[in-house]
Amino acid sequence: MEKKHAWPEGHWNWPINLCHKQGVRCGEMIWVGGQVDLTPEGRVCHPGDTQSQTRNAMKNFSRVLEELDCDFADVVMLWCFYVSDGSVDESEFLETAAACLEGDATPAVTAIPVPYLAYDGLQVEIEGCAMRRENGDRIPRTHGAGKGFSPLPRPFSQGVRSGKMIFVSAQSPVDAAGSVLHPGNIVAQTRQVMSQIAEILAGFGATFDDVVKTNRWYAGEAGIDDFEPAALACAAYFNEPGPAATGIPVPRLANPGIKVKISMIAMLGEDGSRLPRRHVWPDSLWDWHVHLPYQHGLKCEEMIFLGGQVSLDRHGVAVYPGDLGAQTHQAMAHIGTLLNELGAGYDDVCKVTTVYSGECGEEALNANLPIRASYFSDPGPATTGIPLPVLAYENMMVEIDICAITEKDAKH
Repeated sequence: MEKKHAWPEGHWNWPINLCHKQGVRCGEMIWVGGQVDLTPEGRVCHPGDTQSQTRNAMKNFSRVLEELDCDFADVVMLWCFYVSDGSVDESEFLETAAACLEGDATPAVTAIPVPYLAYDGLQVEIEGCAMRRENGDRIPRTHGAGKGFSPLPRPFSQGVRSGKMIFVSAQSPVDAAGSVLHPGNIVAQTRQVMSQIAEILAGFGATFDDVVKTNRWYAGEAGIDDFEPAALACAAYFNEPGPAATGIPVPRLANPGIKVKISMIAMLGEDGSRLPRRHVWPDSLWDWHVHLPYQHGLKCEEMIFLGGQVSLDRHGVAVYPGDLGAQTHQAMAHIGTLLNELGAGYDDVCKVTTVYSGECGEEALNANLPIRASYFSDPGPATTGIPLPVLAYENMMVEIDICAITEKDAKH
């Protein structure tokens, strides 16, 4: 499908040459890569200053939207990564971001604390997506709300429906008063969060069967002990074949008692009908160490969602253990296989979000960013890259999450 790419004049840039663009518009979807406070030469502005960087990242986000003939009122979801050792108040961070929104903007939002970002002194990275009709008309939207759980500053919404797309803000096990529910119990918190998501989806006439992508962030370390209990608790809410899924451990969430946050994307016909979908799991693909209902690739209408692709074998054991470059190539090869099974290719990718195991600094970033970029033609997709101390499985170094758009499957 035809795409329009954005790179505003004088915009920030990486210190290395890449094919990625700041934003991509395709069909009704607009994807904006992770926006940061850098110079055009790749130097960090306002090092260590979370508030200034948040405001400037949002300004840069707005500039990308403007070049794609959109504005904040079209934004349906923001993913906000911020550096915190536990001392940053997530509500205050979100209030700073919210204050930058203009007009009738009411997006869903996911905020994730991380120990560091790709460059020393970089505190904030904000990616997101917006929607507008191909003819330029705004798309009517409705908003969902639960019973006061996971409170968010205005104008953020717990859930947003725009056309056939439904975006659910990352839900935390927190009540309307801000109290943590089931503190420290990740399984009970997972069930609590899933019940909140079910309520938000129901407000749009949707269920878990309509979910196309789920992202789970949990406080944990590498290894089965931290991954398995909550993974199984979340998976129990899905029938097979389920959505594409990504699960990422982080050292901490906003409150020491919070162990999990989950966000979702669902699709439902504008008339309320369930949309047909196609799932793929090629024989060459890896598997988890326990059975989960998720599928590696899913196509619904023109939208393609892949679960986070990694370098594991069929038993959940790392292939090329500890080798970030080799694992990046392996994950990108899996992505190519899945796209091919779904009638698409690398050039159909609109958005790439990568988490990788590594320290803050250019060395870890340059060990994977140029490799994954090399699989795309110029102009390439929007991109976001987040370093973390560890990923879900021992010796796993990278997980790559993509969304692609191509023509709808022919009806038979």
